Amino acid sequence: MITDVVLRSLKSRSQLIPVDKLLNDCAASRMPEVIAQALTEPIATRIADVCPTGAITTESRVGEAMTLRLDYGKCIGCGRCMDAGDGAVRLAGSFSRCGVSRKELIRTWKINSEAEESNAAFPAVAREAIYGLIGRALNIRQLDPGSCNGCEAEITALTNPYYDLERWGIHFVASPKHADMLLVTGPITSNMAAAARKTYEAVPWPKLVVAVGACGCSAGIFDPCNRASRPTETATIPRNEVIIGPVDSVLPVDGYIPGCPPTPPMLISGILAVLRRRTLER
Repeated sequence: MITDVVLRSLKSRSQLIPVDKLLNDCAASRMPEVIAQALTEPIATRIADVCPTGAITTESRVGEAMTLRLDYGKCIGCGRCMDAGDGAVRLAGSFSRCGVSRKELIRTWKINSEAEESNAAFPAVAREAIYGLIGRALNIRQLDPGSCNGCEAEITALTNPYYDLERWGIHFVASPKHADMLLVTGPITSNMAAAARKTYEAVPWPKLVVAVGACGCSAGIFDPCNRASRPTETATIPRNEVIIGPVDSVLPVDGYIPGCPPTPPMLISGILAVLRRRTLER
């Protein structure tokens, strides 16, 4: 019986997803995309009001058009903005803001203007460039100082036959002493802060740190400044003694991958983007 299963598997078509379809793919990520042409002040105000984490905010100045700000680092993909957006917000079909700086996770629009104020262009990395990035194996140590394990489930999927992260010579290792990159998920808790620092110190130079997920980027729903973490809308915001903050509150971060949780394509794109930037800096 086992032999039959093996033979049937060998005869079936390969399910490996081509690298071209992985890069900048946002399938199943639930990340929102703003349609500037359909954006009005009432819609902007409404979607900002329903956002539970403060990822969407508005700013009004005397004599100027209202500005809408979308912070992907805080977005948990709840979909409330899409429900309240009357077509001005939809699911993103592609997503290139993975492995970028914290500042580049923020997008802004002027209401009644089709142009985005800060729309940085991130060129897609060609197949040949990706394969040329890694002159040797890249070893990753995944670190969880306070995650809910949603990101871990997606990271585990990177090693399955559909995504196969090892095709680029990228491997997960058990010891930080063997690692080149730390993939850190979740907010950093007070009980794990010292362990996170010691893990970072154990990684040999040169080393990279990537913050994964909304919690890793901004503390996500665990940030006491977010409405989602308040007992009631009118209650005083308590100081959270358990959560220190996002990854960059304790460790230096080289790149951010948003999402709650980010999908395997977003993780792959982010890891390769950070690696590509480091390679270009040398």
